[in-house]
Amino acid sequence: MQIKNGYKSILSPHDTEKAIKSAKDIFEKELSGSLKLSRLTSPLFVEENSGINDDLSGVEKPVSFSVSALGGKRMEIVQSLAKWKRMALADYSFPLGRGIYTDMNALRPDDKVDEIHSVYVDQWDWEKAIRKDERNLDYLKKTVREIFFAIKRTAFLLEEFYPQIKDTLPEDITFIHSEDLLEMYPDLLPEEREKRVAKEYGAVFIIGIGSVLKDGRPHSLRAPDYDDWSTKTDDMHKGLNGDIIVWDTVREDSLELSSMGIRVDRDALLRQLKLSGNEERASLYWHKRLLAGDYPETIGGGIGQSRLCMFLLKKCHIGEVQASVWPEEVRKEAEEKSVYLI
Repeated sequence: MQIKNGYKSILSPHDTEKAIKSAKDIFEKELSGSLKLSRLTSPLFVEENSGINDDLSGVEKPVSFSVSALGGKRMEIVQSLAKWKRMALADYSFPLGRGIYTDMNALRPDDKVDEIHSVYVDQWDWEKAIRKDERNLDYLKKTVREIFFAIKRTAFLLEEFYPQIKDTLPEDITFIHSEDLLEMYPDLLPEEREKRVAKEYGAVFIIGIGSVLKDGRPHSLRAPDYDDWSTKTDDMHKGLNGDIIVWDTVREDSLELSSMGIRVDRDALLRQLKLSGNEERASLYWHKRLLAGDYPETIGGGIGQSRLCMFLLKKCHIGEVQASVWPEEVRKEAEEKSVYLI
């Protein structure tokens, strides 16, 4: 943990708790109104080997347990609800242009633990039914801007409540493809490119996460069965997904707030399963339903609740806005520097 020398929380622990509630309440309403989303109750766990759980980058192992009442059947704590939401839209018969959002709580014990990563993950998972002809880059950008302006409005209202907290976001978000970012900074690692461009623009949406770039590597890994990251939009650029990244003025570093995208259709699913060497997943329950045409075309993503609160309330560590576990040396450093970890 590296707490910047001289850092001091703007809000006391008590005021922080109140501000967390305000930030979450405001943003939920702004997000729901902007994207026309209804709140839905979501599961904490799903059946193992159903294909419903999110595989994230494809290497994380979910927490699992057996249920005695079901004859020892195994369940998995969700890692996110990327696939469950699309199934819910179909099962609840949501009309085109409408969608859902939900509070997602997950455990990711294989994640690294640092200032912005935790074993405990909380986010707003959202999904919206769209028309087939809306599966394009313009619609993706339109939706990204709606989310960004929801964040901007939340920041404004928080500043009304707490004048000492200043909005540091730019007036608009900048779009850049991961291939262009590679060309701009060919000698930098992806996370270093993100830091450079976030500092320059304040808020960026990096398009094309998961497809292989000209250097033979993806900007970052993505599972093959939710975002459409292999769609060709021209000879060089691919992908109908991306990440919202902002410049964190407290940590003086980039901060990813959201991963989102237009979801796979039948062709994209089969293509990406083959590209990733996961063709056997086509036989799983969730995947069979998609291939059979049971699900609507959708766009969706996740927005980190603790990350957004950390950013808006100008905190240096995610443990200041959520209760989790931290190594003893982290708690010791926090105590020495008067940083209150919940």
